[in-house]
Amino acid sequence: MVNKEYQIIARNYELAGRASSDIKRTLRALSADSYFVKRVCSASYEAEINIVIHSVGGYATFQLDDHQVILEFFDDGPGIIDIPLAMTEGYSTATEQDHSNGFGAGMGLSNIKRSSDIMEIDSNPEGTHLKLTFFMNGEHHEN
Repeated sequence: MVNKEYQIIARNYELAGRASSDIKRTLRALSADSYFVKRVCSASYEAEINIVIHSVGGYATFQLDDHQVILEFFDDGPGIIDIPLAMTEGYSTATEQDHSNGFGAGMGLSNIKRSSDIMEIDSNPEGTHLKLTFFMNGEHHEN
């Protein structure tokens, strides 16, 4: 069993992706299937970047057991006003600074949903909670 937590700092583009890189190293060290690692890390990176560019900061947790990986992302606001709209490919509220740093194409949440087996999202003005589940044996890929 592996349990880790990562701080995610708003607007800090230099550290963006640090959690995802550590998750990738951990999964590779445990000889996880390369397609599985790619799905987990793609979703993790997208969620991490969303916190960097759209929130006032937050953190992520990584849990791994023999059967699954669970990633949870928590931010401290301002929340997602319209989740179905935010899930629309190409829709983005990113700023010009985000775009100039290569982010904000409006594909984050849809890519996360596509990569994970189960995606749960809850948001209000105090923040957003995203829970992602990935089954190691590939038995369940509902998204």
